[in-house]
Amino acid sequence: HANCAASKSSHSLDKSITLPPDEIFRNLENAKRFAIDIGGSLTKLAYYSTVQHKVAKVRSFDNTAKEASSEKLYEISVQEEITARLHFIKFENAYIETCLDFIKDHLVNTDTKLIKATGGGAHKFKDLIEKKLGLKVDKEDEMTCLIRGCNFVLRNIPHEAFIFTKHADSEFRFQNTHPDIFPYLLVNIGSGVSIIKVESEDKFERIGGSSIGGGTFWGLGALLTKTKRFDELLQLASKGQHTNLDMLVKDIYGGSYGSLGLTGDLIASSFGKSATTDKEFSKEDIAKSLLHMISNDIGQLACLYARLHSLTRVYFGGFFIRGHPVTMHTITYSINFFTKGEVQALFLRHEGYLGAIGAFLKGAEEDNPNQYSWGENYAGSSGLMSASPDINPMQRARSGTFDMLEMDRLERKLVNLPLLEDPSSYVPDTVDLTVDPLAREYWLFCFEDALDGVVKRAVASQPDLPEAVERAEKFRQKYRHKLQTLRQQPFAYGSLTVRSLLDTREHCLNEFNFPDPYSKIKQRENDAALRCYQKAVAALDALGWEEKQFALVRGVLAGNVFDWGAKAVSDVLETDRDFGFEEAKQNGMDIILGVMPFVRELLLRGTEVVLASNSSPALNDVTNGELQILTETIAAMDPIIQAGLKEDRLVLVQTGSSSPCLDLGRLDKELTIVVRERRADLVVIEGMGRAVHTNYFARLSCESLKMAVIKNPWLAERLGGKLFSVVFKYELGEPQEGSVSL
Repeated sequence: HANCAASKSSHSLDKSITLPPDEIFRNLENAKRFAIDIGGSLTKLAYYSTVQHKVAKVRSFDNTAKEASSEKLYEISVQEEITARLHFIKFENAYIETCLDFIKDHLVNTDTKLIKATGGGAHKFKDLIEKKLGLKVDKEDEMTCLIRGCNFVLRNIPHEAFIFTKHADSEFRFQNTHPDIFPYLLVNIGSGVSIIKVESEDKFERIGGSSIGGGTFWGLGALLTKTKRFDELLQLASKGQHTNLDMLVKDIYGGSYGSLGLTGDLIASSFGKSATTDKEFSKEDIAKSLLHMISNDIGQLACLYARLHSLTRVYFGGFFIRGHPVTMHTITYSINFFTKGEVQALFLRHEGYLGAIGAFLKGAEEDNPNQYSWGENYAGSSGLMSASPDINPMQRARSGTFDMLEMDRLERKLVNLPLLEDPSSYVPDTVDLTVDPLAREYWLFCFEDALDGVVKRAVASQPDLPEAVERAEKFRQKYRHKLQTLRQQPFAYGSLTVRSLLDTREHCLNEFNFPDPYSKIKQRENDAALRCYQKAVAALDALGWEEKQFALVRGVLAGNVFDWGAKAVSDVLETDRDFGFEEAKQNGMDIILGVMPFVRELLLRGTEVVLASNSSPALNDVTNGELQILTETIAAMDPIIQAGLKEDRLVLVQTGSSSPCLDLGRLDKELTIVVRERRADLVVIEGMGRAVHTNYFARLSCESLKMAVIKNPWLAERLGGKLFSVVFKYELGEPQEGSVSL
């Protein structure tokens, strides 16, 4: 069948069918449930599958019988874990038969005998789907699916929504996820326009609409320009001059009409000149004028409804938008004009998938995906394409054929930290690399430069697996490809930040089964540090009060210097034998000789301590599993830590994060419950990733202390300091209403 498809369509596009299909239909053999959304020209397929991957688990040894010092403290075993993943694939309808054939051949066993379907084409292709897949097609209401999908992406994908600014340094400016996504207005522009007010997960109503929509642009455009293709019409519009056809205010009044507050450049009458002028108008100008007419009309309607219902968040979607720059620009312009900037036109990164996601969720209610938090898997998703077609046209051709989104189910439900001063304006990242070209170039170079080291470490972490070398090579290619994409399209996955670059790297490592490349190094360090713990604590206790405070803080920071990911550190440590931290380096100071004495001091003062650490491995950060074992071991030799644990004044919780950075808007729900119940009044954020790359500017409602050592020369210079400078930022927090500030 593929051959017959090749004869019908252009040769270059059809090659994508011979792309390694496992790249596109991944984990098909584990697929459990399907949904499909068939539009006029694109099909979106959703399926749920399970993924088997390796995780590093920590288990303590029983040391009671033996001498503790001679034994390793814990063992790290790599286990197989099964997690859930959602796959979404978008392709042109021309490929539907080939794709269904492929699915049929690779479908081993699916739990379901049903496929949920939505979209205008679901009816047309119903028989084909039922015949090919042997599944019964169950149709779902299009609008319900759309809203369900929209709620899902707004809740689970940070940087889903963006505003579009033509000619700006970065065309896309991403909005941070608002913890409360309701209420909002959804303006869906398909053939016609539907305006829907969404108030909660299941409460929404169509409050208005218009018959003048995408179909009108296409239909009138076809009549006026004899161009039958929608994308061709948009292409024409992008080259046209609407002022050749439209009558402006200045054409009527010779200038602006001041007393009515109208500027001279305002369109007074769409197509107004064509009635009085005897000349031929170009197709480009006609298409441009038509686009303005329809966009302005929709923009004004949207504004009136937003005002009527007091809504400030307005999302635009539907077949008419589809990420087309000309359309997004005209809609944005019209919204800005009619509301004088009070309402922003928002677009969605995964707009094309909303119906498919919604249809999928409708079929998944028995195992409700809304009970969990989900995260975008950067390793398996295509990014947002540039709006400028001249950027890498090859990639655009490919993306027009297949586009993918993958979402992984997270272990824990993630919510925002109750101590954020204003969750809706919280931005985790310190620098947005999408709008800072110098910083972007620097960090992309850094991550590329570090790639060899990461590959080497990944291989070394699995010495007994001979095929690790091959997997590490695949990881290298995948991550390098991601970096190249981001160099050309920094906005591909939303805002580009140091955090997203690190997360992408972790996703790619996990993809090729390297769950914890640092495990062996951490284990060696911890074993060495435990041997020095009692000596270190005794030395601290012998100091005077003030000296002791300095020593404690220096201990936390000194530990933080040993970041094996930071090139500057390893260079100094390997070359300069007189470097002051040499012994400390050998003693793996970070958590055991740095953080623990600090915790101990707080306990001594009668303070309750909640110690939060990563849920799973990232670089050489301690994980909650490792920390539990280390703390128990320390408790056995330190009565203060032991009493803290016994009396429940020291609790260990996980953050829900598996990144060296920290997003306080997505934390493990358990942690936030503990924070509330214990009325936490001081937050200490430690480490360069958590306190500098992220949260440097975060405002909390209680006192906070951010501390780190700057281990990167460029960053030190950017912040106005030297390499190995210390960030020690103590903030009082914003007093809550009703409290007195002195």
